Amino acid sequence: MVKVGLTGGIGAGKSEVSRLLASYGAVIVDADKIAREVVEPGTPGLAAVVEEFGEDVLAPDGTLDRPKLGGIVFAHPGKLKALNAIVHPLVGARSAELEASAGPDAVVVHDVPLLTENGLAPLYDLVVVIDAAPETQLDRLVRLRGMAEDEAKSRMAAQATREQRLAIADLVIDNDGPLEALEPQVRKVWERLRNA
Repeated sequence: MVKVGLTGGIGAGKSEVSRLLASYGAVIVDADKIAREVVEPGTPGLAAVVEEFGEDVLAPDGTLDRPKLGGIVFAHPGKLKALNAIVHPLVGARSAELEASAGPDAVVVHDVPLLTENGLAPLYDLVVVIDAAPETQLDRLVRLRGMAEDEAKSRMAAQATREQRLAIADLVIDNDGPLEALEPQVRKVWERLRNA
């Protein structure tokens, strides 16, 4: 088994790279997806979040109001730290379960947005960083995701810098260009991972 950490700043293109790697046969362990699962209604994770942040972070249907919680934690680093202390151990445990269920010859790609910030690079055989200029990230967040520019900048500022991510990279995928330029790079990285 080859354990790969995949990361990049918000708007860098992790989702598209994960999708391509999965289409080639990688087992994807998506930390963001798992982070949503561990705070679904009825879970201990959601109960802990409500205990920490109050009932105001719940939508009328009892689900987590992610935009509201995001507005709180991305504006206050201490609150983000508190949220991470609840969610990260739950995500880690579920990720380990998924990895354990992959075959011995699998390439397991952990899609971890905060890999750099949390010092997780040593947990992986290889770290792949999807790199995009901050201007590109901001444009994608505003134009494609419909975020307000201030919110996008706040989320970007809460993450590691481009330089910090590149410093831990074993392999870099440049995603500053058009989508059609991405696939050949991901294919090349996949071949390298298969032979690792």
